[in-house]
Amino acid sequence: MDKSSDELYETSLKRQEDSPDVVHLTHLTTTDSIYHLPFGFAYLASKPYASKWYLKIVMWPVTWFCGGTFVSERNVFNDKLKLQSWVVPRYTIHYVSKGTQKGDLNKLIEDAILEADKKGAKVVSLGLLNQDEELNGNGELYIQRHPKLKTKIVDGSSLAAAIVVNSIPKETTQVLLTGKLSKVGHAIALALCQKGVQVATMNEDVYNKLKQSIDSKFGNNFLLAQNYDQKIWLVGEGLRRGEQFQARTGTLFLPFCKFPLKNVRKDCYYQITPSMVAPKSLENLHSCENWLPRRVISAWRVAGIIHGVEKWNVDECGESMFSMDKVWKAALHHGFRPYSLPINLPN
Repeated sequence: MDKSSDELYETSLKRQEDSPDVVHLTHLTTTDSIYHLPFGFAYLASKPYASKWYLKIVMWPVTWFCGGTFVSERNVFNDKLKLQSWVVPRYTIHYVSKGTQKGDLNKLIEDAILEADKKGAKVVSLGLLNQDEELNGNGELYIQRHPKLKTKIVDGSSLAAAIVVNSIPKETTQVLLTGKLSKVGHAIALALCQKGVQVATMNEDVYNKLKQSIDSKFGNNFLLAQNYDQKIWLVGEGLRRGEQFQARTGTLFLPFCKFPLKNVRKDCYYQITPSMVAPKSLENLHSCENWLPRRVISAWRVAGIIHGVEKWNVDECGESMFSMDKVWKAALHHGFRPYSLPINLPN
């Protein structure tokens, strides 16, 4: 066990609270995920999330005692930008369950944004389902309710899309777009069509929706697929297990969704959710962000940091989309590097 890491966690959480420049607002995933946070167990926090049966059975009731958003991590970027990660004490199941009162979730998120604004935060980035389109319109709800909000809300869609686009092998001529179409998926499809890459989909509704938004001169690059021959799959939420078995051997699954895919094919390749390796200038980063390896953080979290350090002072939420090229180049300029698993695609 790394005792120095334990001491850093404790020091970070016990010291006098600073006013953050950037807040990343996330939520719990499963009932035992709270123990993977820095103040839980350091030996768990320092490793990618993996569910432990004994935490679910013995300790899950403890997680219900926390009624409000709490700070899970404090970091410093470039010796001056103060970062904090805040956690909404609700689980993924609360966000996806039809029986959940969406108003209660939005109240928790809204209160956190207002608290960040009160503390002087310049940016709040929305992680995981805190920016769900059906819940709050990718964060636009809070801008509508509070038009004088000084804090800028960033959903990070442009950077997530840029990471996926730049992860596609250069020799690729056609990809398959599958799963639920999101703001990120829409941006990826448009960007690829403009680059001359054909984007196919098996979903007629998705085809009709995207066809209307693509410039006519790129329209021939968007296709209604008749088969699953494409070797690159761009995957949104909700890809069915059975659909994965339609893929050809050696297919590469590239998720643009926020949660990792279930790897059901041993003869295919699975990439991780959009993320980047943090530079050394991001200090006190000793815990893993959910399923990501140590010092690898999600695109949505990186986006908030970049907006803060660049002082862009613009919202990226709702239907608004920041420049993919600009945010990608800025992230690289500040030392962030795309993270991907080593993959060699067979011919």
